[in-house]
Amino acid sequence: MTEDAPTFPPPADWLALQGIVIPGHQVASRPSAHYPAGTIALQQPFFAALGLDLSGYYLGTINVSLAPETWRWLQPRYTFPLVEWTDAHPPETFSFARCWVATEREHALGWIYFPHPETKQRHFQAPSLIEIIAPWLATIRYHTPIKLWAEPGAVALETPLV
Repeated sequence: MTEDAPTFPPPADWLALQGIVIPGHQVASRPSAHYPAGTIALQQPFFAALGLDLSGYYLGTINVSLAPETWRWLQPRYTFPLVEWTDAHPPETFSFARCWVATEREHALGWIYFPHPETKQRHFQAPSLIEIIAPWLATIRYHTPIKLWAEPGAVALETPLV
């Protein structure tokens, strides 16, 4: 474990979030016409060159709905502006922060993964959805409750006005 990876459970200053695993657009981990290796596999070498090594992580995302709450960035650990990772569309900006993800039976240290919507051309997400890159977790299933903890100061949770 690295120095930025505290033991589980995370310290009390990490922001606790709860959500439900939901299906995503299926482009992060699956080949498609635009992304022959899946988007994360194609992006991984670019992130590594910029200082974020995702080797050892599952090359896909866990899509977690926090609804009705939404979330926003306060201070990501990394922001990589206008990464030219594909010729299928213009460059995109990505941000990342450390997180823990846990089901009832397993947990792992991972990354909040955020392709900035202002630089995307397709596959937009609801503001209540947070995407996680983590090692393979065998107990992750759609519609299962999941707990997340975001590193201190990275994100804020917002409850919509009724």
